[in-house]
Amino acid sequence: MNSLRELTSYLVGLAGVILACNGYASPQSEYIRVTDYLAEHPDQPQIMARFSDVVRSTPKALTAQQTAPVKVAVVYPGVQSSDYWRRSLKAFERRLQDLKVNYEIKTYLSRPSVDLDLQAEQLIEALHWRPDYLIFTVDALHHRSMIERVILRGKPKLILQNITTPITDWRFKRPFMYTGFDHALGTELLAERMLNDEQSNRFGLLYFSQGYVSVMRGDTFLNAAQKHSSSTMIGGFYTDGNRGKARAATAQLLKKEPDMNMLFACSTDIALGALDALRDAGKLDKVTVNGWGGGDAELQALQAKELDLTVMRMNDDASVAMAEAIKLDLEGKAAQVPHIYSGDMVLIDQNTSQEMVQKYKTRAFRYSNE
Repeated sequence: MNSLRELTSYLVGLAGVILACNGYASPQSEYIRVTDYLAEHPDQPQIMARFSDVVRSTPKALTAQQTAPVKVAVVYPGVQSSDYWRRSLKAFERRLQDLKVNYEIKTYLSRPSVDLDLQAEQLIEALHWRPDYLIFTVDALHHRSMIERVILRGKPKLILQNITTPITDWRFKRPFMYTGFDHALGTELLAERMLNDEQSNRFGLLYFSQGYVSVMRGDTFLNAAQKHSSSTMIGGFYTDGNRGKARAATAQLLKKEPDMNMLFACSTDIALGALDALRDAGKLDKVTVNGWGGGDAELQALQAKELDLTVMRMNDDASVAMAEAIKLDLEGKAAQVPHIYSGDMVLIDQNTSQEMVQKYKTRAFRYSNE
């Protein structure tokens, strides 16, 4: 596509791409909120707390004797502006090395949302390798049947990353571990700052693809906004996490509502696309835009006074958690691995001092910056 107009036409022409103002309709009952899950599993809070202390602590070497390298297959949607997945892989390997775990790893990367066929091929190739552990992520669940077979078989042991709300259908036959950062909690931190009744908020909602991230981030924000009489949603788009589509969607929202003063973006690439469109329209200082994750691209946009705020993950912790879980499993201590690991997050904005941002970066990227 050679122009923004062509991209806009393509985006608008997709069936169902423009959302009704009541938001995304996929039932959240597909997922179990962390608080509800812990109520069902009263042993887990203490296990989670102890494990979180391990993640934050200095690594202690594996005590079990390995007769062969442990085999880990990683299938990531890592081809995107967000550096989360690239950093994740680096932190994971560095922690395994610090733990003195002998390992072999095969990594498969793809684009989120659009490379679904490729991801299926990568999953098949990864499983043919017969790994001990498979690290995957879940969004649209296009590969659900394949993942369910892995869970039922129990081999390889499945680690689902970037999801901390267990899937309802897998309640009784679960993955080895869910790990990441609570999307709903992070969004609630953003919503608390962005929404208030002291001003009228006419906002657009830029979803990811139809699936988990859109439900847990986009719908959580929409639910929070509906509690404020001063906030009105003027429209929303699915963007597939694509920067160009987010740019086109923002242009459409501005055309529909020139006085729009807020955009909620469900990911880094979406936020950057929104900023592109606002820059084109000369409205960077007129519309509040959030990021989600706090990686390098977002921090640069904050420093440039273009992005207004973001929720910053302590990025490397989710990967450290995976390495520590594998170590415990190798030592025969799988019972000490929590069903869910949810990492720490902080809210930062344009007023956060560079000294404080650097402090957060040092903690968040303690392995992946080296």
